[in-house]
Amino acid sequence: MRGGRRALRARRPARPDHRPRRHAAPACPGETITLPVRDALAALVVQDESRTGYTRDKFKHWTDADRDSCNTRAEVLLEEAVTTPEIGPSCTLTGGLWYSAYDDRYFDAARSLDVDHLVPLAEAWDSGASAWTAKERELYANDLDDPRALIAVSAASNRSKADQDPSTWLPPYAGYWCQYVTDWVADKTRYRLTIDPAEQTALAQRLATCPDEPITVTLAR
Repeated sequence: MRGGRRALRARRPARPDHRPRRHAAPACPGETITLPVRDALAALVVQDESRTGYTRDKFKHWTDADRDSCNTRAEVLLEEAVTTPEIGPSCTLTGGLWYSAYDDRYFDAARSLDVDHLVPLAEAWDSGASAWTAKERELYANDLDDPRALIAVSAASNRSKADQDPSTWLPPYAGYWCQYVTDWVADKTRYRLTIDPAEQTALAQRLATCPDEPITVTLAR
């Protein structure tokens, strides 16, 4: 599960077995597409959201898919460590150093960090995941294949975000805003999630001040 999340976070290159192509709208799961982020935003379906029926346990998370004793949270912490921690029994992490992009701070203890679902679980539910199977929601909640999906950040910044979208919350560190909204659009594109009108407006306004970077996304749905 490990290897290169830090290097890939800004823009993930295409996998060797897929040929990326410019694409106006998502096609088949497993296909890799590349398009400017503003075009990707324009391709997202806009509709009102509903949280009816949501509970966090609808998304089984922090699983250990490869059975190496390190669950998803630990895998992200190991991949994103600036200084690699020691791994003890049951994947207990000691030492190490991490950078929290949300608030431009460094931390030297894993317990000071949360692993954030960039698009929160509740937001994913509101945006289409309510219709997914339990297994599909589990895969979403433990996505280690796209480094934009999960990010290690300070516990304080993650908890201030909670389940908000960019219409009501952006990271405290303004220098990360363009990366944040670009990755948000990429994640919603990857899972074919919808956006609501306020979210669309906020994303469009923020991206208008950012470079129209191409994003490369391997579709999960």
